[in-house]
Amino acid sequence: MSDRTIYSINYLAQIDVTYIERVGELSKDYTIALVGNPNCGKTSLFNMLTGSKQHVGNWPGVTVERKEGSTSYHGKNIKVIDLPGTYTFSACSEDEIIAVNYILKEKPDAVINVIDSGNLERNLYLTLQLLEMNSRVVIALNMADEAEKRKIFIDKEKLSEALSTPVVPTIATKNSGIQDLLTMSINYEHSAGGLLKLDYGQVVKGESSKIVQVLLDKGLAATETANLVAIKLLEGDQYFIDSVKLKENPDLNDMVKAGRQRISDETGFDPEIYLADKRYEFIVHLIEECVHKDNTNTDDLTEKIDKIVTNKWLGLPLFFAIMFLLYQITMGFGNDFLGGYVDSGFVALGEYLSRVMVNSPELLRSFVIDAMIGGVGSVLVFVPLMLTMYFMISFLEDSGYMARAAYVMDKLMNAVGLHGKTAVSMIISSGCNVTGIMSTRTLDTKKDRMIGILISPFVSCSARLPVYALFSGVFFGDQQFGILTVSGIVFFSLYLLGIIVAVIAGKVLSKTLFKGEKSYFIMELPPYRIPTLKSTLIHMWEKTESFIRKAGTIIFGLVVIIWLLSIMPMGVEPGSADSILGKIGSIMAPLLRPAGFGSWEAAVALIVGVGAKEAIVATFGMVYGAGEEVQLASAIQMYFTPLTAYAFMVMTLLYAPCAASLGVIRRETNSTKWALFALFYSLLIGWTAAVLVYQAGRLFGFQ
Repeated sequence: MSDRTIYSINYLAQIDVTYIERVGELSKDYTIALVGNPNCGKTSLFNMLTGSKQHVGNWPGVTVERKEGSTSYHGKNIKVIDLPGTYTFSACSEDEIIAVNYILKEKPDAVINVIDSGNLERNLYLTLQLLEMNSRVVIALNMADEAEKRKIFIDKEKLSEALSTPVVPTIATKNSGIQDLLTMSINYEHSAGGLLKLDYGQVVKGESSKIVQVLLDKGLAATETANLVAIKLLEGDQYFIDSVKLKENPDLNDMVKAGRQRISDETGFDPEIYLADKRYEFIVHLIEECVHKDNTNTDDLTEKIDKIVTNKWLGLPLFFAIMFLLYQITMGFGNDFLGGYVDSGFVALGEYLSRVMVNSPELLRSFVIDAMIGGVGSVLVFVPLMLTMYFMISFLEDSGYMARAAYVMDKLMNAVGLHGKTAVSMIISSGCNVTGIMSTRTLDTKKDRMIGILISPFVSCSARLPVYALFSGVFFGDQQFGILTVSGIVFFSLYLLGIIVAVIAGKVLSKTLFKGEKSYFIMELPPYRIPTLKSTLIHMWEKTESFIRKAGTIIFGLVVIIWLLSIMPMGVEPGSADSILGKIGSIMAPLLRPAGFGSWEAAVALIVGVGAKEAIVATFGMVYGAGEEVQLASAIQMYFTPLTAYAFMVMTLLYAPCAASLGVIRRETNSTKWALFALFYSLLIGWTAAVLVYQAGRLFGFQ
């Protein structure tokens, strides 16, 4: 390897021995914050430092709130904070605000700025802003191996000297350079160099110095950050305008306005554009001095693949084709093949317990057979389906394809006047609506965030899959369309319907409740990577484990409540229409008759499904007295037809966010009103869609 190659795996930070003495002085509250662009490897580094298993995806937007973990250094506890990925500290979106608030207000003892070594120019923009905010910064040149493969070589000594801060090469996924980084973060004398002060030119220097003096006189900024605040005020940064209460200080407000006008007059550019240009001017010079790239090999596999998958004509059809194939495999292999073994296991278990408990008290026998096996067991039957689907989704995420999916969906979003990042939230929602709703924090405006929050629950999530698998397996499982399974086609049609309804709802909301200016979508497309089997399996299990844990806690709790209501008042036939449960369902059943499934059992299942969508299957398993999956399938066929089954699945898809989603909507909007709005407007949409499906099906003779 040449002398210019700085990615020495054995690199050891040169630290003065006197700094080591500081180790014994570390307080237990020593804190390190991780900051960087989306998809730079922050979460991988966080996992390596803390031993955590936070989700890592090869696409932007994985971290939407700060995560905390801990590590140890020479026997001392170190708190590690993983902040949301952000491209700038302009603090427009929720994730940017989280990062800026933490750096400026919490004042961590050290900040590790994680940089993608292969995209130094883009990453350094955030670095400059960070160095203007905090002097205790260590740069982690991450993904060093990928940069080397692309023949990008960085002179870390020159880079460190130019930025007056340490630079340490790392490969977070391979645990390379991590210990050096930790050592340097703790022992480097950060305060020696002070904050970075870029040369923005005489006009900016003159105006900012006047503002700095006023900020200090009024006590509106600390000495070490006053220059940064002044620059940000001249830049028109709303976060800093609010932080100093600019409108409540007329003299300062007038000074900022005059300064912005002078900069504009003398440079010919708006201040924010001029200041950004000066930062990039510094970065370009830095790249010329510190980076060498061998351009002899221009064969870039990522670019070749992207010519196909992001093509304006092929991109969107290819995305839907991939999702169609995913559901085909999920239903054919995951549910029908693997699920058959679990199904047989629960059948055998149900039969065994029926024989063993033949002389047990009737209530105990009912609880075990009807509630445990018929309820919770009927949900756990679909674990193989979850494993299969999450394996493929994790593979797509880690490979980098999901970022392309969001990119091609941007065209669809723009066509109906929605923000492109809404597509990111919708794709994330296909795993879980809760995380999809939380991911809207990356959207810049309140309008875009509110629309994203209110339409994400329409996207088909994993919690709905057991319902689809049950009904499509019973009514369409044996049917083939060439080499394709009809049940897989049904799965995909529901996924597609959810996206269509979400897009239409977003369009209506943007034209009615949330009118506002159009915003623009900028998203990084990471390089393709071959996912490791270990990483894919870990992600698959993490997501499936959540499903199993929910079955053992939330769903079990709901099943117990349903079972108690089904046997009360004492003396009625368990699970009959005369029970409290039956009477509750009978009140709601007439509303569902236009949709073709106006039975009290279906009504009760949908009511319980507001708590957790998986509990719909558990409810059917119990109210139909199904101790095994075979019995449940037989019972379903007695009460539903293929048409009413499909209408019921449409209702399940659209009718209401689950309790967890409603809770997150309330938290993200800080309003119970919007949570209730989300509940009732989706109920109306779900009911209307189910009725339309059933009535149209009857009209065309499908009944």
